Amino acid sequence: MSPRAGKSGHTPHTLAFVESPVQLLNVLEWAHAHAPTLRTEEGPCAGFTLVVLSPNDPMTRGQLRRMAELAREEGHEVRWEEARGGPAAPFQTIGGLTSLLRRARRVVMGDPFSRYVQLLLTITRARELVVVDDGTATMEFVGQLSRGERLVRWHRKGGRPGPRDLLFAPVSSSARRRLTPGGDRTVEVFSSMPIEETPDGVTVTANDFAWTRGRFGPPRITKGADLVGTSLVETGVVDGDRYLEAVKALAHAHGAARYFAHRRESAEKLHRLAAETGLEIVRPDLPLELIARRGPIGRTILSFPSTVVHTLPLALVGTDVKVAVCDIDPAWLTENASPRAQGFLSGVTGTARDVHRLSMVRAV
Repeated sequence: MSPRAGKSGHTPHTLAFVESPVQLLNVLEWAHAHAPTLRTEEGPCAGFTLVVLSPNDPMTRGQLRRMAELAREEGHEVRWEEARGGPAAPFQTIGGLTSLLRRARRVVMGDPFSRYVQLLLTITRARELVVVDDGTATMEFVGQLSRGERLVRWHRKGGRPGPRDLLFAPVSSSARRRLTPGGDRTVEVFSSMPIEETPDGVTVTANDFAWTRGRFGPPRITKGADLVGTSLVETGVVDGDRYLEAVKALAHAHGAARYFAHRRESAEKLHRLAAETGLEIVRPDLPLELIARRGPIGRTILSFPSTVVHTLPLALVGTDVKVAVCDIDPAWLTENASPRAQGFLSGVTGTARDVHRLSMVRAV
């Protein structure tokens, strides 16, 4: 642990929970943006504890461990929890965190849709709650909070609640109430996403990726194009064959040589992409914002609607890299895709700033 990190056994004023590398990156960005306040409130041995609720996916775990190293280098205390290490793991994790939750003054979270996080919110007495970006889902979270709707991920919205949803409904409702400002409880959303509906009393703070730009780069820029992968097939939104055709056409049209895989993309799909497109498949060991900032990176970055069309232009400010986004053709959607999917994906593209919009690609 870095000598600047909080001492073992201290009572944290700020407790942060993350379940993905992007969430951890955005907690670091939040801490950097609020550094003067944190130093004043919490002293030289900052009472800032970052809890990693580790998933089982190997690629995600690897990226989280690399991000945890960066967090320790920044002076933050990191607590790694094997939160999904077996049937008893959730009970052990929550039991071990209860006393910290009850003493923390501020709780920072990356995914308010997470059942784990929602359960932890029922325990904490913190009067300051902060939501940092978990990608484009933040846009949907703020909108649902504004409209007083139940918290449901955008790609599931429109479907009937399952038995587990109904069983968990009281916890989810409690979490939504906790995330609604009232009395002496404050709520901040720290985001690089376009927030069009701001709930009453919620403070929205812009994330401009200042920590990322200060820590890495500027990158070496290559002449070609790089393509960014998406997990829309894995989440059941886009048909796998149509996605493969679209990637092939996009790579052919723009001369892309590398494909940066999303951490949730299946090995089978990536093997097929490599075989049929000739693209070099890259599995990043850090979030793409850091990979791009470190370089080398293509002069053009091609993407389908996703978080990176909002974050990469911020991370790459001052470089000559162009980010281009290709819309999702409605014909690519699966029959099980949420009725909300097309509108949400169009909104992700339409609200992106400083990106070049590409027309929908056709099969080569």
